Amino acid sequence: MTIHKLTASFGKLQNETLRFHEGLNIIYAPNESGKSTWCAFIRAMLYGVDSSERTRAGYLPDKLKYVPWSGAPMEGTMELTADHCDITLTRTTRSKSAPMREFSATYTGTNVPVENMNGANAGELLTGVTKDVFRRSAFIAQGSVGVTGSPELEKRIASIVSTGEEQTSYSEADERLRAWQRKRRWNRRGLLPELEGKMDLAQQQLSDLEGSVQQMEELEGQLKTARQYSAHLEQSVTEARKRQRKEALDRLNQGRSALTASSEVHDEAVDELSRRRQELRESDFGDRSLPDLEQEVKSDLRRLQELGTPAVKNKLLLPAILCFILAVAAAAFYTATESIILVILAAVLCLGAVVLLLGYSRTRQAALQAQEQSRQILKKYKAASPQQILSVLGRARALHQAVDEAEQRELEAREIFESVSRQQSDLEEVAIAELDFTGGNSDAAKLSRTLTASRGRIEELSSQLAGIRGRLSAIGDPLVLASSLSCMQEEYEQLQGEYEAINLALEALRDADREIQTRFSPQLGRVAAQYMSAVTGGRYEDVLINRDFSARTRTKGDAVARDAEYLSAGTLDLMYLAVRLAVCELAMPDGEPCPLILDDALVNLDETRFQQAIELLKQIARERQVILFTCRQ
Repeated sequence: MTIHKLTASFGKLQNETLRFHEGLNIIYAPNESGKSTWCAFIRAMLYGVDSSERTRAGYLPDKLKYVPWSGAPMEGTMELTADHCDITLTRTTRSKSAPMREFSATYTGTNVPVENMNGANAGELLTGVTKDVFRRSAFIAQGSVGVTGSPELEKRIASIVSTGEEQTSYSEADERLRAWQRKRRWNRRGLLPELEGKMDLAQQQLSDLEGSVQQMEELEGQLKTARQYSAHLEQSVTEARKRQRKEALDRLNQGRSALTASSEVHDEAVDELSRRRQELRESDFGDRSLPDLEQEVKSDLRRLQELGTPAVKNKLLLPAILCFILAVAAAAFYTATESIILVILAAVLCLGAVVLLLGYSRTRQAALQAQEQSRQILKKYKAASPQQILSVLGRARALHQAVDEAEQRELEAREIFESVSRQQSDLEEVAIAELDFTGGNSDAAKLSRTLTASRGRIEELSSQLAGIRGRLSAIGDPLVLASSLSCMQEEYEQLQGEYEAINLALEALRDADREIQTRFSPQLGRVAAQYMSAVTGGRYEDVLINRDFSARTRTKGDAVARDAEYLSAGTLDLMYLAVRLAVCELAMPDGEPCPLILDDALVNLDETRFQQAIELLKQIARERQVILFTCRQ
């Protein structure tokens, strides 16, 4: 097959055209100019666009990645030659959800459709391989030089090595056999473990049947005895409760009588105390405290005693009159004798009389004031003398003493009443405890607990009997159970035989796959080694390929092949390019070869190895069309 012309409305390509010729085609273009888009377009024209792919982390499906930037529908044409016929493929889009779903294949220059070719099988008819094999052989996308295994590629290799049948894959067959194996046994799951569990259950049920009937008879005897004992306990509990209730009520009645009597005594004491306090409040001094009253009376008596002293000083009046008379006499003698001494004496006597009169006046005023204060003090106590004040104080003391005695009697009565109240509360608590026929310590309570335990035992026995009857009912007829167990044993033997047969089939499949790999891998390695030697100038001479298409290579001077991790990026690309070319040569069908598409597969090579790779591609281009997209001139 040879591709001649492409016309694409695909991604950034807007009705652009690209032409090819036979042999080696090198399309140079800088980065981001559409090289990878042209490669993807070639694959889409051959195999279509998978509209079922979904977006996932790090991956965008072609149906979204290559939507035309212009907004036009995704479409294009491809002109090619296959089996000496010029064919034009056309793919268009009618629905956005199914890009490039509309397909036509006609002979170029005519409207005559190519028979038996449609959008689903066009790629496989033209290239001879499925899309999966094409992507792992003749189509080398950017950054995907390495080959990875797949069921489709395994089928293709198997068809080459063996009978030509391309419907079998070791991976698919191995997975199918292992799925059958897991269905029968996978650790503790599967048909066999499930059947083993059922058989163990059936065997256990048969064992349970043997002892269940005897156990049920024993339980029925125990249940009968427990019911008789429970009936006896019920009668005893009833009698004990009646007796205990009567005793508790008698004690409570006695306590209530004592409480009533003490309450009456206390009420009388309270009444007397109230009466005494009322008498005290209605007395001359009211309910003043006795110490304050005594202090005040002592102070007032002391004051009365002090106020009685100024009355003695009233004797100054007589000397004043005498001095005045003497002064008058001296004055009279002066008129008769005109003696200056008499004048002086008369003046002194007059002055003395005045001083004595002033003293008398002050003393009299003080005496009057003292008399008024004494009268006020006696009036406050309603007494005529200090002795009567003491009598008033005595009556106040008697009233206070009566109140104190009444308070003491009330306190004693209250303490007795409170004590009797506490005793009554204790009696009530004891009565409540005695009337608690479940949690108390009385005989009735103990019997009640024994009765409750007996009833619990009856319920337990009844539950056990019900469980045994239910289990017997669920187990069913022993003959039916034994027959079912026998059938399960036969089924188990059959499944075990199938499981062992699948193990043998897996071993045989591994041996067959090993045989295929033994026959195909050396041949693939030899072809890959030839290509590797050609692109490295003979430096590397061996390429060893594993079943998963991972590879190692060895130089002439090395005794051991190097793993991919120890190779430079350029050498690693060359090794996997050699493997790719070998897979393309051996896995692709005989006859007219399909084109080899490379998208920047040589970007990591230096100038020398790049030229060597180009020379190798030129040799391959003699037999098949080679299309190389590159950013290197």
